Amino acid sequence: MSRLRIVHRTGFGYAEPATASYNEARMLPHSGGEQFVLQAGLDIRPGATQHAYLDYWGTRVSTFEVLTPHRELSVTATSLVEVQPTPHRRAPELHWEALERARRSTVSLVEFSTQTAATAPPDELAALAATIAAEGLPVAETALEVCRAVGEAVEYVTGATGVHSTAREAWAERKGVCQDMAHLAVGALRAIGVPARYVSGYLHPDPSAGVGVTVTGESHAWVEWFDGDWRGYDPTNLSQVGDLHVLVGRGRDYTDVSPLRGVYAGPGASELFVSVEVTREA
Repeated sequence: MSRLRIVHRTGFGYAEPATASYNEARMLPHSGGEQFVLQAGLDIRPGATQHAYLDYWGTRVSTFEVLTPHRELSVTATSLVEVQPTPHRRAPELHWEALERARRSTVSLVEFSTQTAATAPPDELAALAATIAAEGLPVAETALEVCRAVGEAVEYVTGATGVHSTAREAWAERKGVCQDMAHLAVGALRAIGVPARYVSGYLHPDPSAGVGVTVTGESHAWVEWFDGDWRGYDPTNLSQVGDLHVLVGRGRDYTDVSPLRGVYAGPGASELFVSVEVTREA
């Protein structure tokens, strides 16, 4: 078990004062599965009244508006979370035929089987996934091999892609960040009939860091696929999802779980800033 404290600060600086802004944040985890939230809250500057709800995908959302002129909007999410190691198996794995029946008859699985503009894989990646599926392995082993193939084929390079880059664009460069690798893996899995969803959250970046040591982290993304139960995998790090991963949101792609988005009224441009700190407390 790990107990992690995460401080995620993000927001916008404005070239000219914004007269008003309307925003929604998906930055706070909630309890479920192997994850238990001990503390979670948002600090918004300038001060604003918050309204919270769970969205359609089950992600915790905070909405707020700032109606006074401001040159900067700052949102700091502080969370203390206990995460248990993920059990090896939970529900019996479906065979391919049973998975296909479930995928066609369950609304949520239909939604997580449909490609989006961000996840639609290039022909080469779809063919690679089909080749792996043709080996006749069980669903879980096939999905794992597809995710590994994505992680091995794409080099982690910051700045090579942007927040709006698609799976096709990342594959063309063979470079990207965790968001790109999650989009690629989700798209490849869906291409062979395995329902898959995009997961956002945090990852403690240094397992060797001692208790009480604060390290610089960042928002992270990985994937979950359905084979009778939902299983997680981190294609960026070629690793199982474990007790150093903190889940915040799930969706069809990044646009369903972006940490902070909104609109503002004002004459100038805006610039995003982000910082994440992670401390292991147990």
